[in-house]
Amino acid sequence: MDSSPLATVVDHHSSNCLSLGQSSSPSFPYYNDWKFQFPSDLKPKICITTSTSAGLEQILPWMFYHKVIGVGTFFLFVEGKAATPSVSKVLESIPGVKVIYRTKELEEKQANSRIWNETWLSSFFYKPCNYELFVKQSLNMEMAILMARNSGMDWILHLDTDELIHPAGGGEYSLRKLLHDIPRDVDMVVFPNYESSVERDDIKDPFTQVSMFKRNYDHLPKDTYFGMYKESTRGNPNYFLTYGNGKSIARVQDHLRPNGAHRWHNYMKTPKEIKLEEAAVLHYTYAKFSDLTSRRDRCGCKPTKDDVKRCFMLEFDRAAFIVASTATEEEKLNWYREHVVWTDKTINLKLLRKGILTRIYAPSVIIEGLKESGVFASIIAKAPTTLSRDKFLASIESSNSSRDSGAHSHPPRKIGRITEHHSQATVRKALEAAEFHELAVPPLSPPGPTVETFENVVVEAR
Repeated sequence: MDSSPLATVVDHHSSNCLSLGQSSSPSFPYYNDWKFQFPSDLKPKICITTSTSAGLEQILPWMFYHKVIGVGTFFLFVEGKAATPSVSKVLESIPGVKVIYRTKELEEKQANSRIWNETWLSSFFYKPCNYELFVKQSLNMEMAILMARNSGMDWILHLDTDELIHPAGGGEYSLRKLLHDIPRDVDMVVFPNYESSVERDDIKDPFTQVSMFKRNYDHLPKDTYFGMYKESTRGNPNYFLTYGNGKSIARVQDHLRPNGAHRWHNYMKTPKEIKLEEAAVLHYTYAKFSDLTSRRDRCGCKPTKDDVKRCFMLEFDRAAFIVASTATEEEKLNWYREHVVWTDKTINLKLLRKGILTRIYAPSVIIEGLKESGVFASIIAKAPTTLSRDKFLASIESSNSSRDSGAHSHPPRKIGRITEHHSQATVRKALEAAEFHELAVPPLSPPGPTVETFENVVVEAR
């Protein structure tokens, strides 16, 4: 039996473990005494791409959790704090990690990219805040596809650093095993998202302190979902605070392209897509009270009902931004408790019994084990003291670029260059009739009950 911290919870040989998910008892085949040096013949090869401005306290647990479940390669598009030399030198030192800085050179390259000159993403152009981020993510995903092909990857997943894959539904708690069993003719796999449901207002480390999640519409009986809709939303605009349409992972193949931050598509065919019945993306959204103000600080929009529509796609984000920008500290905390924190234990128990809420412990167990083993401290200690000159300069430019953009809500520099490529874009539009184009899939709220549906469910419940 291994003596590492995780081995106190998991018996690696017998696959017996404490309750880590809803009802299953998975084993963890890939932690390899925390060395994470996977044999080169392990299949399938999985990569994650992300666009982040987070610090090491968030990126390292997120990354090494996914290493534990079988992800070997990460393409990190960094800016802000993530691009500072003190953070990026650590990220650069980790095997299997490629750090890409948001420099002027990168933006000029993306201004000449294929998807920038097509119309399926164009409705998100020239808008600040979340729209700008959505465009950046899509452009970064396009570049990550090429990197994935060059690295011999089999699957590519776009994930934010406040999201963790929960690979339930297999005999092992392993994304690699889950994807290994996917039929060869399947091009894309959708992971419905679950949303963190915090039970206190003083959470500091969501990955280890949150165990209750609200399940996705796709994983619930419709009568349960609509019958409990009012109690599940607690007066908020939608069933989830933020998006409800999950994330998808794509098989790396010819003609692959992003379709916004949540989906992938193919230029030459309609991809075959399946949705998993148990596996999910765990989204730790607004899990800390400080998330209210951090989102506000990244966007310079006016806190008015009209202006926030220009900046945010989802209703809760709009309301949260206005509160964070106009309320006192006490008012913000009261609003956060009322709209985000699940303090009513009676309601919580009822929704847990109905299956709306669920307990998932695997991520917190894995990440606590990683912390106790000293993995993160060791990585930081062993990182080189400095970056190379080129990487240092790229790091400074990228971190400064993010701060300027966030403070003033300027669109990316490349937006100002669109007229230079106008003729190229016109040619693209002419060719689109012959290609498989589909408008970008934005973050979408879960379905809400129509009056007719809601009344029918109430009648049936009686």
